[in-house]
Amino acid sequence: MKAIVITEFGGPEVLKYTEIEKPALGPKQVLIRVIATAVNFADIKARYGKYHGTGQPPFVPGLDAAGTVEAVGEGVKRLKAGDRVIAFPKNGSYAEYIVADENLTFAIPDSIDFETAAACPTVSFTSYKLLADVARLQHGETVLIHAAAGGIGTTAIQLAKVLGAKRVIGTIGNESKKAAALEAGADYVICYETEDFAAKVNELTDGRGADVILDSISGWVAEKSLECLAYYGRLVNFGNAAGGMVGQVKTTDLHSRCRSVMGFSLGTTRDRRPYLLQDTADQVLPYLADGRLQMKIGSRFSIEDAAKAHELVESRQSTGKILLTL
Repeated sequence: MKAIVITEFGGPEVLKYTEIEKPALGPKQVLIRVIATAVNFADIKARYGKYHGTGQPPFVPGLDAAGTVEAVGEGVKRLKAGDRVIAFPKNGSYAEYIVADENLTFAIPDSIDFETAAACPTVSFTSYKLLADVARLQHGETVLIHAAAGGIGTTAIQLAKVLGAKRVIGTIGNESKKAAALEAGADYVICYETEDFAAKVNELTDGRGADVILDSISGWVAEKSLECLAYYGRLVNFGNAAGGMVGQVKTTDLHSRCRSVMGFSLGTTRDRRPYLLQDTADQVLPYLADGRLQMKIGSRFSIEDAAKAHELVESRQSTGKILLTL
């Protein structure tokens, strides 16, 4: 089968479109013919060898995919050949065929097209877990979402509204991305490269601050976020797009205001507690089916052009989800 293989750690040029063996199907696993797969920022980090759990080259990158079940292994009960599914595969998704555990494969309604399905798994599952399960978003609260124009950002904005947020504020690093965040439903968008986002959030909330802050950047952005985190507020870190920068938290900023700082990783959850994701799928997929959640697809590339897709994501000029189609 054809696949994209990372031949060595490095830039987009290390992504090679080549022929590899079709993955073997094991017990309680499903073989899926891939229709489309998404490019996630974790794929960029994996290409550089900086994503947790990344093996040594050569390997196939990619976290999630949408397609049809070709065959099922011994002991599979929920799925059958021909089912339309999304999945988190065992060994990368930039390929014609993938194998995934049954408990990490989820049937999708016929009303959800394959491109929408391919765009959704990582960003929608992550966004829902962050807001509903980790931050425990309450009706009427204010949510601040950093990197609001990206795949998770545009998805989390929508889900925050669905889950009852009164006000959603987004931050962006480039003014050109403001339209994408506003289109997703943000009430206000702040460019943190040109404005003091903490001061602006406090101004917009009459000094109260944000009840929930979702931070995928870390570094100084995480530190600055504590300046606009409300009493009883929850700051959830789920990435470090800032690279080597590490944010520092003072314990004195927490207890007196009853504030919390938490972390979440969908990758860790897939590996250690995959059973938690069925409930997430049961919540998220109906939102996609009835239109309350819409995936913002920024660009599409054929799988042969995976390097071009990575270049776009790495340029920080992309908005929404970037797809690879087969």
